[in-house]
Amino acid sequence: MHCPGKQASLRQRAKLPSPVAHTPLGRAAFRVANKKRSGSAMAAISMEPESFVIPAVPDLTPDGDWEKILTGGVCTPKGFKAAGVFAGLRASGKKADLALVLADTDAVVGGTFTQNVMCAAPCLYCKEVMGRKDTVRAVLTNAGQANAATGEQGYKDALECAAAMADALGVSRDDIMLQSTGVIGRRMKMENFIPAIPEIAKVTIQVRCPARHGVVHVQCIHVSVFLQSLWRVHVHWVHADLVSKSGALRVMVGGKPVHIGGMCKGSGMIHPNMATMLGVVTCDAAVTPEVWRGMVKRASIASFNQITVDGDTSTNDCVIGLASGAAGTPLISDANSADGKQLEAALTALLQGLAKSIAWDGEGATCLLEVECVGARTDAEARQADLGVQMGSMPLMAKGQPLDFDKAAANQYLKETCGKHGTVYVKVTVGQGAGRGFAWGCDLSYDYVKINAEYTT
Repeated sequence: MHCPGKQASLRQRAKLPSPVAHTPLGRAAFRVANKKRSGSAMAAISMEPESFVIPAVPDLTPDGDWEKILTGGVCTPKGFKAAGVFAGLRASGKKADLALVLADTDAVVGGTFTQNVMCAAPCLYCKEVMGRKDTVRAVLTNAGQANAATGEQGYKDALECAAAMADALGVSRDDIMLQSTGVIGRRMKMENFIPAIPEIAKVTIQVRCPARHGVVHVQCIHVSVFLQSLWRVHVHWVHADLVSKSGALRVMVGGKPVHIGGMCKGSGMIHPNMATMLGVVTCDAAVTPEVWRGMVKRASIASFNQITVDGDTSTNDCVIGLASGAAGTPLISDANSADGKQLEAALTALLQGLAKSIAWDGEGATCLLEVECVGARTDAEARQADLGVQMGSMPLMAKGQPLDFDKAAANQYLKETCGKHGTVYVKVTVGQGAGRGFAWGCDLSYDYVKINAEYTT
């Protein structure tokens, strides 16, 4: 589906917020932060503001029995730090390209991975780690090269990166998870990657997280430095993305506040069962490994597995979830308990917000498409239904076949919605059952063709 109307600049059309890097305090903060980093010891990385300038996506997280946290992300839950830097891994430019999410202590790990038979080395490595361990300490993510279709050497490169990160943090290699995005079929820039690893470890360990418990008021240098670091984390892996994608929620579990934070990337080659998207989610609730892994999997099915941009699939899809237990809540050992259901509902809402942000930012997109399917016998059946489609009062499709409809009215609805990069709502009814499912996508505009024509695969 293509939404009509002039293809204006996404930033002008959506009026997205700018990062705090351009504020006077932000620039001053980075002069302080970089004052001692100009020597050769820090030459492997850069923390200059121009390395992470990008707007943020509008909030798309569903409302519910939780509180959305302004400026929240993976550092919002207790027990986590994160930093992003420019390490020279991309083909050109100075956009941040390396990030580290670090848990203060062992964090329970869960994850979902690509179902593509051409599985990238980082995904293979992470699945093996999860087969051996229930906890990890860090997630190291890079942009520039996907380390996919790189053969045995690519896997060795992944092991070398994990080992270098483990050495820098003083942990075992199996405490490190890896994510990569970028050009397929090219080896990692190991000559730049390896020297940058101990430096990003130093930067991350020194991060202070004043935003952890709510709204941040930028009133001091270290707060601004933290916000700058958070921006670099959120944008380090953007590839074709035009906006950063992150969020956080506060929810009451066991009578105590629990925080869930997350970030993701992706804008093209997106199709159900994930595709060309990476995500990291953190949580400070105490959860057993079996329960946490189930929650991450089900939340991913109801979110990242329900988006499509262009029907393509990829090699590197990966969502990694970490639970620190630092909130001091009672241990959740039953997903069907009241606390378990409350935590999973909030986790699912956050991941749905992040998933929708990917579709909203689809390559060249001018609108987000939300399709709700109701009336199925089960939620799974609702997600898989391929029956009639109705937009407003206009039936568009029956049994997968297009129907005649009022094109002028449909055109006006789409034109108005796309003009403000809004959401086109479609509802599908397939019966009288209780099942309900959502899916999200976007239009394919001229800019989609332009972006992919100019892209190096």
